[in-house]
Amino acid sequence: MIYRFTIISDEVDDFVREIQIDPEATFYDFHEAIVESVGYTNDQMTSFFICDDDWEKEKEITLEEMDDNPEMDSWVMKETNISELVEDEKQKLIYVFDYITERCFFLELSEIITGKEIKKAKCTKKEGDAPKQLMDIEEMTVTAGSLDLDENFYGDQDFDIEDFDAEGFDIDGGASVPDATSFEEDKF
Repeated sequence: MIYRFTIISDEVDDFVREIQIDPEATFYDFHEAIVESVGYTNDQMTSFFICDDDWEKEKEITLEEMDDNPEMDSWVMKETNISELVEDEKQKLIYVFDYITERCFFLELSEIITGKEIKKAKCTKKEGDAPKQLMDIEEMTVTAGSLDLDENFYGDQDFDIEDFDAEGFDIDGGASVPDATSFEEDKF
């Protein structure tokens, strides 16, 4: 049996990778195939997340053991076969490749090929350039700073101070509360 995963990025529109891998391979084998297919170095902390249909993270498979609590389930890439956690077509996963900025790839098990075997994972489709492996904090700030945060971002632009109950606020730590007319006079 062969699992065929499709990998996309929300940073680069034309980026696509397809990896074929044996379901009995480990998540570490899968990690190495992804890193090789995009030309990244293999020296960064990474994780896979098993997701529900809405891309909500459910289970994490880490590169290194992170949890020493024996009561908690934990999965490590080198010790976990893909088939242990992925068995249905259309299963969604996230692969975090830049922990500091939480940048990731979105993966889906697009096909289960029966009656065939594969010894080593291989990239069978390679389109577009991969996003840069690491983004420094300054770059992230510049990217985040370009968001369009106009007056509608936080809600209603027709804010009316009279909608607030001045007595409902504990101003001055419980000291006397000014009456509502003082708010109107200030007209923020």
